[in-house]
Amino acid sequence: MKLKITLLFIAFISTISFAQTKVGTIDSDYIISLMPENKVILKMAQKYGAKLDSSFAVKVEDFRARLKDYQAKEKEMGDLEKKTVQKELASLEQDINQYQKNGNTLMGLKRDELMRPLYKKLSNAIAEVSKANGYTQILTTTGNQFAYLDPKFDITDLVIKKLGITVPKPTE
Repeated sequence: MKLKITLLFIAFISTISFAQTKVGTIDSDYIISLMPENKVILKMAQKYGAKLDSSFAVKVEDFRARLKDYQAKEKEMGDLEKKTVQKELASLEQDINQYQKNGNTLMGLKRDELMRPLYKKLSNAIAEVSKANGYTQILTTTGNQFAYLDPKFDITDLVIKKLGITVPKPTE
């Protein structure tokens, strides 16, 4: 009976030792900012934003012109005509507000679409470095609140090396 308990205890202890995890950390935003493709993507996003802004500016300019025209002719208009023009102006203002809200959403979607390949590339590099170094979990340091992080478990530099990115020297 003692032998069975001893064997069971040894099996339990060995299971615990095999189930050990190795947790590492990474600063993924830092790596993304260093990737050469990031500059191209930022330019593409800015170009897309400028296109949206120019369409928005046309709508705002049209609204201002109609408002100015209304203000100039308001005294000559009848009540029915005033109400009609006021409704048109209110509708245009609503359209402008909706266009601006949609523009912000579209910018976010476009940025996500453009960044997706970078995050995929980073994810693959993290997986390869993690497997090569025996990590079972990798936590991102960006946006998380950690009380303490041991720098020896940070794989940021390993992933940067894996991606072939050169880190610029700090300027003093």
